[in-house]
Amino acid sequence: MEISHPLCARVCPYILLLFAVVLQSHASDCSSLRTLRRRPLVIMAGTVLLAYYFEYTDTFPVHIQGFFCFDKAYSKPFPGPEDNSKAPPVLVYSLVTAIPTVTILIGEVTSFFVKTEGAQEKTIVTADCCYFNPLLRRIVRFLGVYSFGLFTTTIFANAGQVVTGNQTPHFLSACRPNYTALGCQSPLHYIAERRACTGNPYLVASARKSFPSKDAALSFYSAIYTVMYVTLVFRTKGTRLTKPTLCLVLLSLAVLVGVVRVTEHRNHWNDVLAGFVTGGAIAAFLVSCVINNFKQTQIALPPPPPQQRPEQPIGLPLLSLPRVESPLEKFQGYRILRSHDHQPMPYPTPPDVLLPSRRCLTSAV
Repeated sequence: MEISHPLCARVCPYILLLFAVVLQSHASDCSSLRTLRRRPLVIMAGTVLLAYYFEYTDTFPVHIQGFFCFDKAYSKPFPGPEDNSKAPPVLVYSLVTAIPTVTILIGEVTSFFVKTEGAQEKTIVTADCCYFNPLLRRIVRFLGVYSFGLFTTTIFANAGQVVTGNQTPHFLSACRPNYTALGCQSPLHYIAERRACTGNPYLVASARKSFPSKDAALSFYSAIYTVMYVTLVFRTKGTRLTKPTLCLVLLSLAVLVGVVRVTEHRNHWNDVLAGFVTGGAIAAFLVSCVINNFKQTQIALPPPPPQQRPEQPIGLPLLSLPRVESPLEKFQGYRILRSHDHQPMPYPTPPDVLLPSRRCLTSAV
């Protein structure tokens, strides 16, 4: 296995070692967590490792496609190295990383302090060592899924380039075939020899990786993910044009990257469209199916235990006793019945009391 990029040959092993250390520390500290809790870290580490092998090693060789003599579709002038482009990879990768990160941080911090106390998520305890604040949990969740999708998009783009081996518009300028030695007498002559190119092997290998465009896929993935976050999370009360304007700016930047790739003869237009479809599909899938459109996580409470009926005594038959009505219940029922008929109740009249007159009183005195 040969490392094609010297800088990555020194840096990437340390990055992979860091991922292994983090994974090991997480497994040792939170030993009480279930295996399901550790699976995202394992999947993330495997995705990064696979993207590294696709990008910087020769583990997966490029498929060699032939070409026609003097093919005008592949005879565009050589545009120079990628760093001389109007949209160099350093700028594209920086924007792809920085714009979603800043947008998610601003959105989550703002929504956390604006929400009322009852509408906020509760602190989740997953083990004796792991306490997740709601704000920190949402940020880590959304940025973690975005990073996973970024590496997944890279893998899909690199896999498509390796499997298809489609040439770039400047392939013949980088290949520099010897038409005389190859016996090219007409443009219909097809060359399938592996040693037909006499140019720089590194440039020839790069010129065989055109479909789909990786820069277009990454830029459109970042734009779609950020646009969906802004549309579903941001709540603007002042004006209705804030979110559409921000979304159009993000999409325009992604489309501009694809236009630059086509105008500089680094990719065909169908390569750019395929990259747009790849990045947009991965972003839409992750947002809708993995993180549930950036909604709050509903914690599923365990169902209450079923109520057990008292056991019936064995061997004793059930007896139905007659109901005995007390006189007080009869009297209350009689009062209710009379009140419904709007008739006064016959209360017992007190006995007559004879009072002596004043004359008798005075005579007695």
